[in-house]
Amino acid sequence: MKKAETTRLMILRKAFELIYAKGYRNTSVDEIIATTQVTKGAFYYHFKSKDAMGLAIINEILKPTLNGSIIEPLQSGSDPVESIYGLIRYLLLEDKFLRVEYGCPAANFTQEMTPWESKFRKVLEELTDEWVNVMVSALERGKERGVIRTDVVPQQVTLFIISGYWGIRNFGKLANSKTAYLPYLKELKNYLGSLK
Repeated sequence: MKKAETTRLMILRKAFELIYAKGYRNTSVDEIIATTQVTKGAFYYHFKSKDAMGLAIINEILKPTLNGSIIEPLQSGSDPVESIYGLIRYLLLEDKFLRVEYGCPAANFTQEMTPWESKFRKVLEELTDEWVNVMVSALERGKERGVIRTDVVPQQVTLFIISGYWGIRNFGKLANSKTAYLPYLKELKNYLGSLK
């Protein structure tokens, strides 16, 4: 990797850490520059604006990370009930990228930026659509294999599960504790079992 590419990636990673902890609007370019110890000129060499950097964080940090932890497990599992439960449990209790005290980074960006900026709305919608589509596909495959009831509507189930996940991340954030996740996981397991 070239020095310029390494610098750009370092800026994105450190800026993500600041934004995840403080929020996008509460994080200034000056704070990012101070944390990364690059010059203002170097920052603007890599990103035309703070919003350009924010979009790059979503496209180059969040999407690949979430693809690895969300998309691949749902594509490879043979039983969608086990795959979905295992995925949500992993995201809530084991994933080192996601911090309980900061919630879900994609949900945070969605809540903070989509009312104000259509470019953010578009890339966040793409990210969410990818998760929705892969979960719907997993449930449809489960129906074809006979492990999911034929009357189950995969789109509805998926929206219910993802909205529950985003909501429980906020409960964990509020309590600053993963124990807030445990009743949700228990009920999610019951719900997913009812799909069989």
